[in-house]
Amino acid sequence: MSAEPVRPDDHLLSPDNAVNDRGCGAGDTLIVASADRQETRLPGLDVVTLGGHPIHEPIVRAGPSVMNTEAEVGHALEDDQVGRPGLDPASYVPYGSPGRVAERAERIGDWRTAMSNLERDPGVLVCGGRGDVPAEPVVEVLPGREVVLGESTRVRRLLPTLGRRLIGAWCFIDHYGPDDIAVGPGMQVPPHPHIGLQTVSWLLAGEIHHRDSTGCDALIRPGELALMTAGRAIAHAEQSPVAHPALLHGAQLWVALPEADRGIAPDFTHHTALPVLTQRGMTATVLLGEMAGAHSPGRVFSPLIGVDLALDAGADVVLPLEPDFEHGVLTATGSADVAGARLGPGALLYLGTGRRELRLRTNAPARLLLMGGEPFAEEIVMWWNFLGSSGEEVAGAREAWVAGERFGTVTGYEGDPMPAPTMPRTPLRPRGRTR
Repeated sequence: MSAEPVRPDDHLLSPDNAVNDRGCGAGDTLIVASADRQETRLPGLDVVTLGGHPIHEPIVRAGPSVMNTEAEVGHALEDDQVGRPGLDPASYVPYGSPGRVAERAERIGDWRTAMSNLERDPGVLVCGGRGDVPAEPVVEVLPGREVVLGESTRVRRLLPTLGRRLIGAWCFIDHYGPDDIAVGPGMQVPPHPHIGLQTVSWLLAGEIHHRDSTGCDALIRPGELALMTAGRAIAHAEQSPVAHPALLHGAQLWVALPEADRGIAPDFTHHTALPVLTQRGMTATVLLGEMAGAHSPGRVFSPLIGVDLALDAGADVVLPLEPDFEHGVLTATGSADVAGARLGPGALLYLGTGRRELRLRTNAPARLLLMGGEPFAEEIVMWWNFLGSSGEEVAGAREAWVAGERFGTVTGYEGDPMPAPTMPRTPLRPRGRTR
């Protein structure tokens, strides 16, 4: 804990004036409005509790942020990617339950999550550089946070998150579902823009109809790779087909393009056959990069790996890793013991660098995603669906989208394109890969 002093004022929650009339600190569960959860969120109040033995230290609250020091609150307010107000407990539905839709959540049209950031007020994030990359193996569980996107669709934002912003060139991970869409339209995301990144569609259940401004039109199914390279500019839309499976489950992932490649022509590739590795208790599908001699057909612009891991009950396997890469593991379904750490559904484990192998063990079937890459050396700015080298570059992309320039037209989609949010006034401050 930081030794920075805090002052007893209107923004201080201490053992004398805590919301629940008792001391609260790391290891405690804060009880607010009769909702007793490990992480309780109200509009205007974001409480994060850490594991460990209970200690009674003061915490500071300002706006949507609750931290241990005033300095931490300041950082959180400057970075909307962390500490955004969350859900009203009265409308909370446990993550992972089929058909979860909070009736009290405000709606902004019939949009569902896909290869885009649909937050209405996305923050500007400056990240990158190798200064904060550990030069050794680590075990950091990043539990993520719940974010409401579009028409009350809840996703678990795993990257960027409190504590880490990049894993190699992987710069954005939203895990969604399984959602029961049998009686609804499912995913409905209008045309929206991207620059400076690649999007990776990882589906476990359901189908997605992809259309983009290069003229590509494809139906994406589980086990396939949909890889879109935005380059200098692209627009695309995703929808569940009119006749679609009952469940939708997957993840949206972004990969940062190096500066030298951000001006390339946009491209979309759909790979229906991917290399598969098998050993007792595990089937591994190589989405991007290479593992054990199996190479994905997907084009990448920096050393990278992404592998879909299907583990059987009682699996005990060892994966080969590239020691110069940093790695992370996402659990989509089930639980697994990863490098000695127990990882539950919807969590992300950061593993650092310097590992030549990774042991995975399960008691029941589980589905994981291994991702990694060479630590990304460049500092980048991310806002909304844009990635660039500076705030000016990102602002210019927004202006072009609003003016109907540069990004082209997505044909076949009936409806208006997605409007751009207002650029925030947040000053850009390079702060590296970790918070």
